[in-house]
Amino acid sequence: MKRVVNRTMRSVQNSILAGVLTIGPLFATWLIFSFLLGTLAKAGRPLVRLFDAAFPAVWLSDPWLQSALAVVLTLVLLYVVGRLTSLVIGRQAFRLFEATLERLPFVAKVYTSVRQLLDTMMAKKDSSQRVVLIDFPIAGQKSVGFLTRTMTDAATGEALGAVLLPNAINPTSAILQVLPLSRITETRMTMEQAMSMLMTGGAVGPETIDFSRSALQTSADAAPLLPGK
Repeated sequence: MKRVVNRTMRSVQNSILAGVLTIGPLFATWLIFSFLLGTLAKAGRPLVRLFDAAFPAVWLSDPWLQSALAVVLTLVLLYVVGRLTSLVIGRQAFRLFEATLERLPFVAKVYTSVRQLLDTMMAKKDSSQRVVLIDFPIAGQKSVGFLTRTMTDAATGEALGAVLLPNAINPTSAILQVLPLSRITETRMTMEQAMSMLMTGGAVGPETIDFSRSALQTSADAAPLLPGK
């Protein structure tokens, strides 16, 4: 009787594990897309209200349709803004808009910081942005991060690096570590590979990684990145 119970329990455990392995990637994908779609819907709600005011319709009272229309209108707005900024007149207007924002004390700091972060995250493979590994949270355990800039220790002159460590599954949240370049391991991963690895919890990524590769050069001049602002 005991053997039958044990065999049944093992069968149940294996079935549950197989279900987790099957549903896990789908659940992670659903979480990511629900977050993105929720953000787009929230951003597009004011556009839906304007649309409803201009073109009143009974069907707009449905919350599901409001969310769907908000996502569509947000994507259309992003497309229009992208197309306009790719034109000469659009670029000039956007520079004027940025110049206006930079005159606002608090807004200028926030906008400039976010803009620099996005420019860094969208950097091409041959640019100064690097995907690196650092010992975190303890020595011997590596975390994937992005080396965003270098700086120098005012007291010792040692070259330091600012490394952004995004959270897995939800890379919109991250922590910033400042540490010597000698403790940073450079990799040959691209930005796309690193983001895929983070968003899938490591399920998608390169077959090999520079885990034991030598650390970065300790000279700030030998490792030019984004200059200190």
